[in-house]
Amino acid sequence: MIVVSERPLLQKAALPLVADLGPLDVLDAAERLRGLGTPALLDSAMRDPTLGRWSYLTADPFALVEIRDGILHIDGDARPGDALAQLRDILAPFRTPPDPAMPPFQGGAIGFFGYEFGRALERLPAPPIGAGSLPDAAFGLYDWVIAWDHETSRAVLVSTGFPETEPAARAARAAARRDAVLTRLAAPAPSGPESAPPLAWSADESRASYEAKVARSIEYVLAGDIFETNIAQRFSAPLPAGFSPWALYRRLRAANPATFAAFLDFGRFAIASSSPERFVKLEADRVEARPIKGTAPRSADPETDRARAAALEASVKDRAENVMIVDLLRNDLSRVCRPHSVEVPVLCGLESYATVHHLVSVVTGRLESGRDGLDLIRAAFPGGSITGAPKVRAMEIITEMEGRARGPYCGSIGYLGFDGAMDLNIAIRTVTLADGEAVYWAGGAITALSDPADEYEETLVKARRVLDATGRP
Repeated sequence: MIVVSERPLLQKAALPLVADLGPLDVLDAAERLRGLGTPALLDSAMRDPTLGRWSYLTADPFALVEIRDGILHIDGDARPGDALAQLRDILAPFRTPPDPAMPPFQGGAIGFFGYEFGRALERLPAPPIGAGSLPDAAFGLYDWVIAWDHETSRAVLVSTGFPETEPAARAARAAARRDAVLTRLAAPAPSGPESAPPLAWSADESRASYEAKVARSIEYVLAGDIFETNIAQRFSAPLPAGFSPWALYRRLRAANPATFAAFLDFGRFAIASSSPERFVKLEADRVEARPIKGTAPRSADPETDRARAAALEASVKDRAENVMIVDLLRNDLSRVCRPHSVEVPVLCGLESYATVHHLVSVVTGRLESGRDGLDLIRAAFPGGSITGAPKVRAMEIITEMEGRARGPYCGSIGYLGFDGAMDLNIAIRTVTLADGEAVYWAGGAITALSDPADEYEETLVKARRVLDATGRP
């Protein structure tokens, strides 16, 4: 039963309105609300008390923001000037104070920054082949959200009443939006989830071609041009007529649950992600990044699985990759964090997922007074774990080697809250559906210790579970 209840804190301030939804199922709620348009699901499909505690679902944004070639557009109207500054101005009228009694996200922008958004922040070459109809970044501005606390197995609906800012109009809109969502949730369930026929995936280049790119990248490292770069290969599949991106996400979620999974549907294109990696989180002034570097395949045999995990922890190459990216992130965060506040509480910790073990580090800091999440994005995007170091030169080499735009891959998906909070993933293990085609990328870090054949095999390890989950019944 869905019961509307007011938090004690709301006795003094009537907004936002909060409805207690109890133990609501994430996928069932998403099925009922997708018809509202432009649905967004930030999904802790892999439960974890720290990283996988919260999930968020919303739809029907009151505005749509896109960034193309460095220019921000809101509902189709261009706003020339610095794109991040324009986004800050758009969000400013809805700024609300943080409330620790509320879920970490209570409304705001949900969407993605694509990898090529980095060209708006640094002087970088354009890829020879573009990303089709996809913008460099796209966000919906959402005035309501369902937030799941998986620790308590309960969900709440938060309705802010934005974009109205006059108190009476805002209160009326908040109530109307809350009631509309509750009505949909109480309606009979849909007849059944859509199905996604298997996709016919194929690699866009040969093994020899990819290994040659790795070999050339190693030459750059040995010449002292870079310490590390990240070279990926692209897989693609034609989309059958009427293909359901949501059904594909459900299959991906079942096969490869992840702590930073996401589904975004902007109509012209959709993104289905099962990422295990956080790019950066901001809560009050506390900053956290969690770079992944170092991967080993899992085994169904417990003894073999333990041995692979131990070998990964002892790997000189994998630890060197991770440490180099940690140093890059320490430098990036120090550009906007208080002096001496950037720390590394975890270095090369082991984390295990459905198909792989990873080495994950944690880099933290305290944001300088007067800075915000958009300053943090300007300082650190894209994440160093998927570029290499030094970052700009590594990205130049990536463009040279790959020869085409990555799109959402290796960008970031997540939220920018009205209260200033932010949480973004690294968009790996991610399928983009646009222009009649599904696209998936998989890559790895290239250092002086890399072997081209091994690097090629690593991309297949990272790709196999996703391609198998979406490519056969």
